[in-house]
Amino acid sequence: MDEIVSKLAGVGLPAIILLIAMASTGLAGAAAITAALAMLGPGGMVGGIVLLGIIGLASDALTKYGLTALLQGIYEERRRRGESLQNLCREIDGLPITNELKLVIRNHIGCSR
Repeated sequence: MDEIVSKLAGVGLPAIILLIAMASTGLAGAAAITAALAMLGPGGMVGGIVLLGIIGLASDALTKYGLTALLQGIYEERRRRGESLQNLCREIDGLPITNELKLVIRNHIGCSR
């Protein structure tokens, strides 16, 4: 078990999510992997694999830069690409984050209020 734990720990959060998804299928072996990947993302197994990749990138970025910097960068880029400031500000208000963090992000992209 130490060997498998070591390998899965190297993969990180995506491995944990896949393990939980596999356990919840009630299946074993390749059937559990197939069912878990299919249930993780839109588009069946391929969507599940893509989602695990995105989760890996996101968790890596969170570790490296932190949530505040990432959210500021994402909303700044979306604003630069032409999304309406009003829609972005409304979206930020609906995020499940603290009011302080919402204020920091809103100020960063120029929301008034």
